[in-house]
Amino acid sequence: MMLSSDEHEILRRVAASPEPVAPSDFFHEIHPPDFPSAASEGDPRREAWQDKQIGLYGAMLRLHEMNFLRVVHPANGERGDLVEATQEARTAL
Repeated sequence: MMLSSDEHEILRRVAASPEPVAPSDFFHEIHPPDFPSAASEGDPRREAWQDKQIGLYGAMLRLHEMNFLRVVHPANGERGDLVEATQEARTAL
C-alpha cells in the first residue's frame, strides 16, 4: 500500500514515539510556518500553510481508516486522541 508523504511522515513519528501521542502535535514540525508571524490572514504563504495543515488532518484520518493508528486514550476536551501505530502500520513502514 502506498502512503502519501504526509501519511508516511505522521506514521513514522507516531511509530517512533515511546508512548501514545496526538499526531497533530507533529504538524508544525512536518510543515513549519514559512511566513513571518506578522503576515496577514490573507497572505498567500499563510493560506498555503493552512492548506497543508488541513491536509495533515486528512492524512491522519486516512491512517486511522486504514487501521494504521489505534486510539489508546480518547480525546478528553483538553487534548486530542492519543494514538499508537498498529502492527500493520509498522509493517507498512
